[in-house]
Amino acid sequence: MKVIGISGSPRPNGNSEILLKHSLKPFYDKDWEVKEYLLSQISINPCLCCDYCMDSSICSIEDDMERIYEDYFDCDAMIIASPVYYRNITAQLKAVIDRTYAKRSQKPLTGKVGGAIAVGRGTGGGQALALSIIYNFYLSSGMLCVPGELNGVSALADKPGDILKQENRLRQAIILGENVLKYTEKLRA
Repeated sequence: MKVIGISGSPRPNGNSEILLKHSLKPFYDKDWEVKEYLLSQISINPCLCCDYCMDSSICSIEDDMERIYEDYFDCDAMIIASPVYYRNITAQLKAVIDRTYAKRSQKPLTGKVGGAIAVGRGTGGGQALALSIIYNFYLSSGMLCVPGELNGVSALADKPGDILKQENRLRQAIILGENVLKYTEKLRA
């Protein structure tokens, strides 16, 4: 079985990435194949709205998105983490979501399971909106949304590494991963 983890942060080793890695621990423990995409380390350009993909399901842009497309088809689950920028997901993550449009007719994510993580600077800093955007992407792709203890993981952190001082949030990320894993295994059984 295979899970994709996507960190939407342009900042390496940021709080979103740390929570994502915690959420993937249950998959590593169960010997799943884990593919981590850290948008701080790869380059994905925004959609050009050129409609090249309308007939071919092939995107005209050649970049690292091709690697993610390949994993869309054979993954069983996905967890996406994003910091909140101006009450929204990052531009880097939005590019990934928009570029998924090229494969829409092939429905590579239909029936797969997804979880979400959002990290904002303040309370009411847009975490709920960012989680909704990620879950809307999942639902629009035919995926099933799985919560952690409540919804997705919503955290408050500012400086790099702040989240490491929040044992409860680290635990919440692991619970999210456990839930995504559990529901994926039930669906595949």
